[in-house]
Amino acid sequence: MKNANEIKFLKNRSIIKFEGEDFLGEIGIDGRIFKALTLARISVGVISQQAIENGISILVHENDAEKAVTCLIDEFEEERKSGKVSQIYSINNVSVIGFVAEDFNKVFAELARNNVFPLLLNQVAGENRVNIVVTSSQDEKTKNIIESEIFKKPKTVHLAIIGHGNVGKTLIEQVLESSDEIKKRKNIDLKVVAVANSKKIAFNKKGFDTQWNDEVLAAEKPSNIEELISFSKENQLENLIVVDNTASKDFVKNYHALAENGFDLVSSNKIFNTLPIEEYRKLRYTLNKNNRRYLYETNVGAGLPLIDTIKLLHLSGENITRIKGVFSGTLSYVFNNFSLRDDKFSTIINEALEKGYTEPDPREDLSGNDVARKLLILARELDLINEFEDIHIQNLVPENLLSVSKSEFLSRLGELDEEYQKIKENQEPGHVLRYVGDLHGDLQKDKGELDVQLISVPATSALGQLKGSDSIFEIYTESYGENPIVIMGAGAGAQVTARGVFGDILRVSETK
Repeated sequence: MKNANEIKFLKNRSIIKFEGEDFLGEIGIDGRIFKALTLARISVGVISQQAIENGISILVHENDAEKAVTCLIDEFEEERKSGKVSQIYSINNVSVIGFVAEDFNKVFAELARNNVFPLLLNQVAGENRVNIVVTSSQDEKTKNIIESEIFKKPKTVHLAIIGHGNVGKTLIEQVLESSDEIKKRKNIDLKVVAVANSKKIAFNKKGFDTQWNDEVLAAEKPSNIEELISFSKENQLENLIVVDNTASKDFVKNYHALAENGFDLVSSNKIFNTLPIEEYRKLRYTLNKNNRRYLYETNVGAGLPLIDTIKLLHLSGENITRIKGVFSGTLSYVFNNFSLRDDKFSTIINEALEKGYTEPDPREDLSGNDVARKLLILARELDLINEFEDIHIQNLVPENLLSVSKSEFLSRLGELDEEYQKIKENQEPGHVLRYVGDLHGDLQKDKGELDVQLISVPATSALGQLKGSDSIFEIYTESYGENPIVIMGAGAGAQVTARGVFGDILRVSETK
């Protein structure tokens, strides 16, 4: 070896397993093994004695594996008949990697997090040198991880972006624009290696560039999770993150398989966090069991640092007594404008629709379900076991327009004007309308009270001063008393949501 610190990498090896019952204390066993292999002119590599002294493992070149097994079977014929030696066999297609490291534990922790568990380990006492044997299907990934740890090479993080609509597309562009700077500042090499929509998935092991959309258009692989898992294994990709930018109920079902196959998860999709509590806990268990991370800061408040703040307060033992605010950027825009202007309610809705603030069918926003989901997500951050059905939701869509087609609903929007004009005019002077989510009650119990409703508030209050499409969250705690922690800012839009997802990707990447 030219350099003592160089990584030694040998492919095409086999492990010869020699197993029996408590025979290794007997004098001469080891000597007979090596004598038999020497006479057969077989060179021996890494040697590892099993912990309970019932076996020994020896590394040989794969061309010698069959001959090594045969000569040991011949040498220990009597012991095999008596049962003292139970098995002699080979494990083929393995590679050995030898390296010097100051901190083996960190290297092995990184390997384990990437589902790499050495078949053999041989440590040279006093030299900080270790040899490990892994399957050939994981050898390149293992070498990359070790090199990153020892030589501080940029750590490659492989991203699979599921969904390339407004948020997904913007996210890919943000990653491509920032990747060089992140490599310099964070020593992290972000590569988008998979992009999928509901029909097909495109792969690029080297990482997509600005022409990624053309590659997606030309892709032929069907969009399913098995294709993604196979691709990651065949190409030995380490440090995997799946980013779910869909609103799909079906894709969330793949989270278990992804976690079990070494993927961390980042999601702007709110579905998982609002599943029935039993399913919610099952996935949490799967994530913990596989040491996977799942971040979803954009589930509530787009790019605002809300969930992290609530998590930290709760984990630190702070008693959160209430969370209240305007959770929807869309409904913030609608009522901020409707409260201040003389325009009809339908005019404001059409304006929001034209600007792309609402869903294509504005009833998705006006139903209050999106705000309710966000409220439930916050409740669960406090370990409350509320279900979606526990939420009292004021649906802003009249009952007679709930089941009509989208086009009919849009053509009959004017039917909402009279009712909302009346609500507006019946307020106390100096008040404005706000559509508010409110988590309250005794939050030390299993369940809290969750209300989603249109309320009238003083225009001078924090809620009343909200502008544009901003969101606002008031977090009341025991220590802060009547003065809530207020988090306010842009709560909607592809740019801020994508930036929030990007932040989660970096948080996960930095812990890899």
